[in-house]
Order: sequence, then structure tokens, then C-alpha cells
Amino acid sequence: MVGAIGGGLCQLSNALYDCALQADCEILERHAHSRIVPGSAAARGRDATVAWNYVDLRFSAARDLRMTARVAQDQLVVRLYGAQAERQLSPPPVSPDSAGQAPHGPRSCATCDETDCHLHQRERRTRSADAPVHAFLVDEAWPEFAAYVEAIRGPNDRLGRPIDGARLGLRRYAWPGAGFERVQSAPMAAISRTLALRSAGASAVRLRRAELAGAERLAQALASLLAYDVTGVTVAQSYLPYLWRDGLLGARDLSVLMTRLPLAEMQTRLDAAAARHPNRRTLSEFRAPAWLVEAEADALAACARIITPHTEVAAYFGDRAVRLPWSSPLLPSRAQGDLTGRILFPGPTVGRKGADQVREAALALDLEVFAVGSPLEGEDFWRPARTVRLTDWRQVDAVVQPAVIEHQPRGLLAALAIGLPVIATPACGLAPQPGLTLVPPGDTAALIAALSDVLAGARQG
Repeated sequence: MVGAIGGGLCQLSNALYDCALQADCEILERHAHSRIVPGSAAARGRDATVAWNYVDLRFSAARDLRMTARVAQDQLVVRLYGAQAERQLSPPPVSPDSAGQAPHGPRSCATCDETDCHLHQRERRTRSADAPVHAFLVDEAWPEFAAYVEAIRGPNDRLGRPIDGARLGLRRYAWPGAGFERVQSAPMAAISRTLALRSAGASAVRLRRAELAGAERLAQALASLLAYDVTGVTVAQSYLPYLWRDGLLGARDLSVLMTRLPLAEMQTRLDAAAARHPNRRTLSEFRAPAWLVEAEADALAACARIITPHTEVAAYFGDRAVRLPWSSPLLPSRAQGDLTGRILFPGPTVGRKGADQVREAALALDLEVFAVGSPLEGEDFWRPARTVRLTDWRQVDAVVQPAVIEHQPRGLLAALAIGLPVIATPACGLAPQPGLTLVPPGDTAALIAALSDVLAGARQG
């Protein structure tokens, strides 16, 4: 008898049989394995082999039970749940036959040294069967993520992306595919998502629903890359809950390309902001379905690594976070001059970006506001503060974004690159650095004080 990779179904039937015995179920059909491997469930009589369409495992319960099975990184966990336990149950003791026995290491035709055997596969593989295979299922091509994937990918790895953005001239999805064993795109799902997002218009509810539905379609289209030999997965956060729900991520080394806080935390913060500003409908317009929030939380709990450039997201996950440096644009610095009495709000004009605090600060300090993006809170939101339209960001004194939620602070990075002072919150994801002032979200007084200090320093400079 030679140890080899196998026994997948019997691992499940063994565990289920053991659970059934502990739950006092009546065993209707059970077959032991024909050989006993030391250290296995068979060595203590707790095994139940199955083979389609030949032998089966059947049992009956005297009370209602719910069965769950979950594949973790290195475990198969099977449970039977009842309304209440009739007695305290504990796993059966290991028999003396198997105590202290070292399990056989897995071997197969691809890993043994016997090449004269009739079972030997002659040059039918382009790589060794035990070479690690990693799959990258990606969404938007943030430059930070693209550089990370390029740095760690191997020749056996696979890439799943929405479309070939480089070939189509779409930088947003320009994931380089060179060097991967296999590259797969999902153009129909990507186009469907784009059309749904465009048809959503300015409605935040329709927009969020279109985003979730589009992410689900893309996740399902790219899931075929997750074959049995994929041992590691790096997945976009947008796909994560759907792949977890479908059971495709268990028992794999899992990393997530994290673009925002978890849904549960993000919605908690929006709820708190909505309580402070009940007249801001955008703060409470949309919440993700409960199952989606739970699925994302469960998947994140199983992740080995959280990959993100966002400092607040990285801090949220502690030691599991791999924080990437933000990619700063190369832009010419602005010329120093007299103060203009203007501030820039890199919008859109919406409550979660801190628009209320910016308006109050502009009124208190008699500043004009250059608001970039759509006026989602209404055309009259900025009144009675004065607004101005500009063609050049360099014509302002500071960029201000006291956001409650901010995923991708590209505008703030551009402002810092040209030498504009920036006032933001930790929610914007930037680490402390020259030119950046951080204030607490929702604190108008702190914003006014910080803005006064920045303007005073510019006058002295």
C-alpha cells in the first residue's frame, strides 16, 4: 500500500459518520474501508467509505438537525446542530492502535521517483504537479495593486480580469497579462456592469445595486480559474463575498485587494453620520443586504493577508495588513503667490465626503468653495456659502475633504504632488506627511481651526 493524494469524499463521510454517532443517530448503512491507515478514522472505527454508485452512508435522526460543512485552510469542519443539546458531547478518544502513529505523507504519480511504472505520466505536464499555483481575480487596476501583483506573481499563476484594458486603451482595467500561465477576461460581464452603472444616473440606490450586481456577475465569470490545483488566491474585495458564498475560497491561502473598510464597519459609520445629519438623505440611502455583509465578514476573517494602500483600512486589520505605498502622480509644483480666499472640495458634493463641514468652515472664514463633481445633495446645497468655478486647481489656497468614508484619495494625492496644503480625515487613507493636516470626521470646529492655521502659515510663508 502506497500513500497517495485521495480520500476527498471519504473525509466528508468519515466526519459526518462521527457526528451522527455523537448525535445518537440511527445508522442505516455504513461501510468500513477495506484497509486501515494508521492514524486515520478507520483505525478507531469511525470511518464510513462511500463510492458512487456502490456503497453509501445513511443515518436517521429522532429530532430535527441541521448539517453544515466548511473547508478551512487546513481543516474540514462538519457540524450537526439541534434545537438543544440533550447532553454534553465530546469527540471519541483516539484508540491505542493509532496513538503516536505518524501519518503517511501524500504521494502520487506526479511526485514519486518511479518512472518505469506503467502509470507514469510522460511529459504530459508543462509544470510539476506540486508546483504552487496562485490565481489573481482582480477588478480595477489601481497602480498600487498592479505593482504588487507584478512583484509576486509566478510563472504558474493565473490572472482573471474584467477586460483587457491595455489593448482597449482603458487605464482603469489595464492589468498586464504577460508572464502568467493563463489569463482570462470576462468582457460580457464587464460591459453589462458598465451599462448598468450608466443607466443608474445620479441615484445612489440604483448605483450601489448596479455595482453589487456587476461584481457578482464578474466573480462568477472569473471563478472558473479556481481549479482544484489552485492553492492560493488573491481576490478583489468586490468579488470576495460572492466567491465565499459559493464555497470557492475555502482551504486556499487567501489574500484580498482591499479598497475600502468592511461593509459592516462602513455602514456603522454612515449610520452614525446620518444620525448627526438626518436631513442628508445620501447618508442613509443604501445599505447592503445582510447576507452580503455577513459573507464578507466571514471571508475577511479567513484571510491570511489584507493588501491595501489605505492607512485606515490597514490599521483596522493590524498584523494581517500589507500596506502598500500610494502612487503619487508626477506633476509640476504650483508657483507660490498671494492667497486667493478659495478652497477646493474634491467632491462629489455628498454628506459622506464632509460637505456639510466644508460649507460651515467656508462661511465662518469667508472663503469661496470650488466644488468638484456632481451636486448629489442638491443644486442649492452650498448656499449661503459662495462658490466659484475654476479650470486650474492651482488657483486655490487649500484642498479640504473631511470625509467620513473615502476609498481612493486620488485628488488629495494630486494636490500634495503640486504643493497644495491638504486638510483631510484619517478616513481618507493617507499617512501623516508634509502638507497634510488630519482632523476628526464630523468635527466642524477642528476643521475651522486647522484651515485657519493653514491659511495663516501660507500668509507668513
